Amino acid sequence: MLPFTHAQFLEVFATYNEAVWPSQIAAYLVAVAMVGSLAIVNPKLGGRIISAGIGFMWLWTGIAYHLLQFTAINKAAWAFGALFVLQGLLFLFASARGMLRFETSTPKISSWVGWGLIVYAAVLYPVLGATLGAGYPEMPMFGITPCPVTLFTFGFLLLASGPVAWWLLVVPVVWSLVGGSAAFLLQVPQDWPLLLSGASLFLIARNGRTVTRRTESQA
Repeated sequence: MLPFTHAQFLEVFATYNEAVWPSQIAAYLVAVAMVGSLAIVNPKLGGRIISAGIGFMWLWTGIAYHLLQFTAINKAAWAFGALFVLQGLLFLFASARGMLRFETSTPKISSWVGWGLIVYAAVLYPVLGATLGAGYPEMPMFGITPCPVTLFTFGFLLLASGPVAWWLLVVPVVWSLVGGSAAFLLQVPQDWPLLLSGASLFLIARNGRTVTRRTESQA
């Protein structure tokens, strides 16, 4: 049983979207900059921009949504917010260190799934939300709410051309299970793919692009 009703859940989104406007537009501008960074000749610079963009999305969502809004109806949101803030800081750390590089010439299945998740999170997610669920402002919006941010993150990680540190994957996988399970209980159909997005971990590992604790110590 969840400690809040479906109506209360939607009310939080309505209050949140109205309070943070026009951050929804800013999130799309950041996403465009991130996708454009794939064309930068210097892959390290492009990787820094993308990592920073992901980091800011996680930080914003952790503070503005979880800590300042969702805690009103769910005390577990304090823990969720802390995890999202931590994840945001980890991506900003990865950006500062130039740890991630992204390109479109990754193994074919990873590239297809990655682009699929990116397009789904940014375009199809809000369309499905408005069509199948509650319309704006009572709907999760891209870039500033937990589930689309997680889907978008997995999409880019599948486009990584080099190793992905294991500690960048823990929180997204955890949220894919938490948020994906709650989506069924709360009747948020656009979030249902979140449960499957965690499988991205296996694609990343399959391509030999996950950094383990041992390989980090050898670097």
